[in-house]
Amino acid sequence: MRRRLIAAAATALAAFAVAIPASAALNQPTQVSTNPADFTPNVLDGEVRAFALVGDTVVVGGDFSTVTDAQRKVRYSRKNLFAYRAATGEILPFAPQPDAPVFALATGPNNTVYAGGAFQKIAGGSQRGLAQLSLADGSRVPAFTAAINWGDDRALIAQGQWLYAAGSFSAVNGTQRVGLARLNATTGAVDPAFDMKLAAPHLTRVKLEDLALTPDGHRLAAIGAVEQAAGQWRAQVVMIDIPATGAVRLADWYTDAYAHECRAGFETYLRGIDFDPTGTYATIVATGRKWGQDLMCDTAARFDLRGSGLHKPLWVNHTGGDSLYSVADTGAAIYVGGHQRWMDNPQGRETAGPGAVSRPGIAAINPQTGKATAWNPQRNPRGVGARALLATPQGLLVGSDTEKIGGEYHARLALLPLS
Repeated sequence: MRRRLIAAAATALAAFAVAIPASAALNQPTQVSTNPADFTPNVLDGEVRAFALVGDTVVVGGDFSTVTDAQRKVRYSRKNLFAYRAATGEILPFAPQPDAPVFALATGPNNTVYAGGAFQKIAGGSQRGLAQLSLADGSRVPAFTAAINWGDDRALIAQGQWLYAAGSFSAVNGTQRVGLARLNATTGAVDPAFDMKLAAPHLTRVKLEDLALTPDGHRLAAIGAVEQAAGQWRAQVVMIDIPATGAVRLADWYTDAYAHECRAGFETYLRGIDFDPTGTYATIVATGRKWGQDLMCDTAARFDLRGSGLHKPLWVNHTGGDSLYSVADTGAAIYVGGHQRWMDNPQGRETAGPGAVSRPGIAAINPQTGKATAWNPQRNPRGVGARALLATPQGLLVGSDTEKIGGEYHARLALLPLS
């Protein structure tokens, strides 16, 4: 079985020789299997927060210190960042050892990866919150010198000549960019033509949690603690138009779905966003620690990107009081990760209400109906949650803080393969 999985993975990667753009949703023909691949490494502590696929290499970021091979025979010291062969699970020498967690990764050119997080030092040098790294030896790419002023970077998207970065910073390279910046992908220089002037006058500060870019690269979404963009009201969701020619502009698209508060202390309760492979729809997942079918706390919701003005969700799937942290839309399904116990639970109040279905820690949603599919690999225990999902030609990568999925031991990292 293990040899068949490895051979199938190698075939899939060979057919997909070009690295997946970090900006584009990956179309998959079917739902992935609930039986995890046997060859992926294990992360023995902390949690996995981010993935990137660079050619035939999976890069893994988070808050951890030790990893092992699939058989748990050899331990490797890998602080907050490591890499392995996608088809075999072989752990690579790549070990930049950032001094704080890595929250975001994006595929770079020429066998490199971009990393974002809370670190101040990485690969033996000082470079706060952002770095481009060589997968060959783990060194920093010297031409890329971007650095944030404080806080952290929580999302990265690489597209052509640009790298989009989002988080809780207020400047990059000394240039004011509150929470969101577009950088030259080669040098890290701040693009002077891209400044959405984000603001949150009633909150502690702007703090973005995630980014998404349509496959054609013409619309960027940012979610998090934000109330204004380019002088206009935007409640936690900002859509930006990036035309092929002409100036970047705030999209005439907004929603009031997230204008209401959840439990006190949540300046933002949005955690993840992904566009579908056609660039027509967006799905947003949320925490919030509050329930009620008239609220958007602890939900997954789909929006139509077409048209202008106010947009309401096409559907909302409620967990009944449990957090969702990550989302991946593959066309065949919308996968959501968190520490949820149930889906389809609008009347739940930390309970299973009428119609609720058990989906511990991970679930798949039908894109058309908004209801959970029968797919149910289960993450037990659920832990804090699955914070990282990435669709690849092999299947679905799942990153979390727990050790079991599909009834098998896969510590904090698993691949659910395409059948």
